[in-house]
Amino acid sequence: MGFQSQRAGSRHLTLALAAVAALALACGPAAAQGASQAWPNKPVTFIVPFAAGGGTDAFARPLTAQLDKQLNQRFLIDNRAGAGGTVGASAAAKAEPNGYNFFVGAAHHAIAPAIYLKLDYDLEKDFVPVVLIAAPPQVVTVNPSKVAAKTLAEFIAYLKANPNKVDYASAGRGTTHHLSGELFQILSGTQMNHVPYRGAGPAMQDLVSGQIHVMFDGLGTSANQIQSGTLRGLAVAAPARSPAIPDVPTSAEAGLKGFEVSTWYALFAPKGTPPEIVAKMAAEVRKALDSDLLKDIWAKNGSATPNLAGPEFAKFVSSEVARWGDVVKKAGIKPE
Repeated sequence: MGFQSQRAGSRHLTLALAAVAALALACGPAAAQGASQAWPNKPVTFIVPFAAGGGTDAFARPLTAQLDKQLNQRFLIDNRAGAGGTVGASAAAKAEPNGYNFFVGAAHHAIAPAIYLKLDYDLEKDFVPVVLIAAPPQVVTVNPSKVAAKTLAEFIAYLKANPNKVDYASAGRGTTHHLSGELFQILSGTQMNHVPYRGAGPAMQDLVSGQIHVMFDGLGTSANQIQSGTLRGLAVAAPARSPAIPDVPTSAEAGLKGFEVSTWYALFAPKGTPPEIVAKMAAEVRKALDSDLLKDIWAKNGSATPNLAGPEFAKFVSSEVARWGDVVKKAGIKPE
């Protein structure tokens, strides 16, 4: 009697579990869709792989503030500096792909594969490109108290007369600041000393204080300093002058052709993030970039508001990886 009761109970439990499983299978897609429609229902984290106060922050923080307003949810910045931005990238690649973790990558991350041999992530395989955020051009920025040259030609002449006597700062080995300096030396036939920092913010502080002579920096961090006269801009590494510093000539105008570099910033998601959420995030970022507030901030930081997302943005990233890999080879930089 007891045995028969157990068997009957077991049959009832099996049938009940089968019914629950069937219901879960039937409702699974709808539940997933509902989850994406409800997104975001808790704070979203943007992992920024550089120290606070750098060029990435100059664009990421206003963007998150605007997204706060649009989506009525907190968007948080998590600064994870180190190793030219690769420490933060590694953390972001391992973050849960649940739509609440994103990575604010930069042009530096397209350089990293040619610089670091043992990266534990792959920019093109472990991330989903979401949207390009900003693309401010680089500018040759010097401290007036350390560099007397008032033009790029004068600066190059000084460098040729004083090889390895000038220090240039970067946000870290393998960043665009670093590779821009290498490209500049290749094109101008000069030699300088590279001094890497843990981000553009600390590097900029030492440039302003006179600890460093020059920095090949994105306008996101140097525009205000140039506008105030604290630093001197010698040339913009772009095909046209920047409205943020219209008196500073382009590199070509200043006599150095081929020196065009953009320190772009973009949003990526860890691989496996629901595509519906990726698409929604891209749309919300585009909406934010179209706001008058961000357009004004971007212009002051020397960048237009780009319109590049999804597969086209992925192609752009691949082209940047190839371009900077070639510069690393020509500069004779040994991967480590």
